[in-house]
Amino acid sequence: MQAAKGRAIIAVATMITLAACGGRGDPELMNLRSGQGPDEFAIVPPKPLEMPENLADLPEPTPGAGNRADAQPFSDAIVALGGTPSAAGGIPAGDSALYAHAARFGADSGIRAQLASEDLEWRRDNNGRILERLFNVNVYYKAYRKYRLDQQAELARWRALGIRTPSAPPRKPDEE
Repeated sequence: MQAAKGRAIIAVATMITLAACGGRGDPELMNLRSGQGPDEFAIVPPKPLEMPENLADLPEPTPGAGNRADAQPFSDAIVALGGTPSAAGGIPAGDSALYAHAARFGADSGIRAQLASEDLEWRRDNNGRILERLFNVNVYYKAYRKYRLDQQAELARWRALGIRTPSAPPRKPDEE
């Protein structure tokens, strides 16, 4: 009888130990302390290779220079929006007034680095309680809780203002 109890205790202890070794399934993206994140630009496929009409048209190779098959997101976005990348700043003359209006408050070229450093500082100041840090518990949702958008409340607010919301689900019959 004692041997059976001993084996049962060992079996339960083994199962608990093995269960503790398993991950919770949280992706690395959700772990704020991982120090690593996805590089959203690393997944952009390169342009297909093309054979030029004349090989003399190829530029002279220079170390560190871009490749013709590399993605040019800035130029591609200008073309997609109807601009000409070769124009001064990529903005056609007809759109200069629109650009001036859009950039009237200025544009900070280092905004990504600034936001990343501010976000890192904020997360360090709000990185969870001592047991959350000790057991490396995910505090992502808790850290950003006050910044999340309540979709239903926002939809109700827009509808109350009389603004059409065609991409939202249709109103329920009991809604006015």
